[in-house]
Amino acid sequence: MADAAVQHVRLADLTTLRLGGPGAVVVEAHTEEQLVDAVVRADEAGERLLLVAGGSNLVVADDGFPGTVVRILTEGVRVEEDSCGGAMVTVAAGEGWDALVAQAGERGWVGIEALSGIPGSVGATPIQNVGAYGQEVAETIASVRCWDRVEKAVRTIAAGDCGFGYRTSRFKENPQRFVVLSVTFQFRLGDLGVPVRYAELARTLGVEPGQRAPAGAVRQAVLGLRRGKGMVLDPADHDTWSAGSFFTNPFLTPEQIGRLPGGAPRWEQPDGTTKTSAAWLIEHAGFGKGYGNDRVALSGKHTLALTNRGGASTQDLLDLAAEIQRGVADRFGVWLVNEPVLVECDLPRP
Repeated sequence: MADAAVQHVRLADLTTLRLGGPGAVVVEAHTEEQLVDAVVRADEAGERLLLVAGGSNLVVADDGFPGTVVRILTEGVRVEEDSCGGAMVTVAAGEGWDALVAQAGERGWVGIEALSGIPGSVGATPIQNVGAYGQEVAETIASVRCWDRVEKAVRTIAAGDCGFGYRTSRFKENPQRFVVLSVTFQFRLGDLGVPVRYAELARTLGVEPGQRAPAGAVRQAVLGLRRGKGMVLDPADHDTWSAGSFFTNPFLTPEQIGRLPGGAPRWEQPDGTTKTSAAWLIEHAGFGKGYGNDRVALSGKHTLALTNRGGASTQDLLDLAAEIQRGVADRFGVWLVNEPVLVECDLPRP
């Protein structure tokens, strides 16, 4: 087995925010064996470890990361398909997520079409339980194969044991334990996507919520909606120099939701809480599209994205995020929680 390549790279070059200082050591792992070996070596040396694939969900401190950074560049898609059982598709962690969604559309694999245009890698999707437009990746994951840094062994964890929830999983809750190696998806075969649950997407497709539409049409509609919100990466468009949605939608108690104005979005949950829109809270707390300065600002297309306007530092971004948190809390009594992973940096707590 060839050793993984070792480089010294600015972490800003590895993130979609284009922010972050140096990495002490950056190891490029192109095979699963190289990935596991790099992790084991770092653990045996007592070094801190940062795993980077697409870099679309990371906010890295200006001082960088004082440890080993492993770039996950593994590739491979293995398919077991039949007309009755659908398709079981095992994908290496380093594969690009949207490339998989595009391939799913070409092959008639149904269930991730509404997750089109999301940047990042396949291996990151179960960690965050990536979701958009009424779909979550947990709905099609069969199992996750990972390296367990505690047991020092490869484990395959069935979907039911992954602890999936809204933008979370057991991998996110215990980030120092598991290294995702590959993800196995179970797809139904067909031309029509799953029932459309998201009202904005349904309107765009010209169907009623709960109805189905051709999967290819769903993908194109989602890509169009995401581009309109600056959520499809474009090096020439600073509105896309972001980590996507910076804050998660809050789940509020009956007392909290009762304090919001009548126009605030409300989605009642089975556990008695009510989900509301972080974007709505931000806008109605006085932070409109484009709020900020010539270094960092809310996207001109969507208030959930904090963007690097080209000359920002990570601290600039954190200062803006903290200002928004305080403003929303002062106006509505709700403390917004960041969605991206903060590396060697932090935000205020309520």
